[in-house]
Amino acid sequence: MLGYEYFKEKIYKKTGINLSLYKEKQMKRRLESLAARNGFNNFEDYFKHIDVNKDLFNEFINYMTINVSEFYRNPEQWKVLEDHIIPNLIKNNTNLKVWSAACSTGEEPYSLAMLLSKFMPLNKINILATDIDKEVMNKARSGIYTQKSLKNLPNEFIIKFFDKLNDSTYAIKDDIKNRVTFKHQNLLEDPFTDNCDLIVCRNVMIYFTEEAKAVIYEKFSKSLKKEGVLFVGSTEQIIMPHKYNLKPVKTFFYGRVQ
Repeated sequence: MLGYEYFKEKIYKKTGINLSLYKEKQMKRRLESLAARNGFNNFEDYFKHIDVNKDLFNEFINYMTINVSEFYRNPEQWKVLEDHIIPNLIKNNTNLKVWSAACSTGEEPYSLAMLLSKFMPLNKINILATDIDKEVMNKARSGIYTQKSLKNLPNEFIIKFFDKLNDSTYAIKDDIKNRVTFKHQNLLEDPFTDNCDLIVCRNVMIYFTEEAKAVIYEKFSKSLKKEGVLFVGSTEQIIMPHKYNLKPVKTFFYGRVQ
């Protein structure tokens, strides 16, 4: 499909999203499919309609950001977080600064809030959750989830922190919703928060080029406190973490080099 360079330039000017920092073959194929599904056979025409049609624009953002999430994704890694990472973090400080980056529809930051409730009162828990897609964050704020997305979540959390609306739908209680603050952020362009005890960014880095990954890992490293930890996805082990002033703590967990 013709016009991808034009499309990338126009999207960057409109949104600040630099598609050149995403793996091109993978992203172009996805967007070609989306454009064709909407009846466009070139990227120039597709952008012209995205530029004036809010529904098309929102669909593009949602599709591009590949929002796939669930509570306690890869539960064995959450067990490591519970048994090792959090106990070490709270040894000297129970007022943790936690950031869920690329939080999608909210399952991850809400999972963090529920897990932290085993270690401290709810009113001590404050989690920053950021994403580039405003629509998915609106869904996250609503706190309505399918039973399927809860399949890995410990039953104690489902009983304690959800209201069952019907056989397949659950609403997360305000006790947990109020512990998470959602904020729009482009990881490739916007400043990062600092002095974090725990940063969770999972299953998004796989879509970026190696150059973009290097920039983001460097920024994550600088955002951590001395004893802080970065938690990444199950396909995202960092090659040569020392390049970013990081060191392995457990598999998929990295600490900042002192």
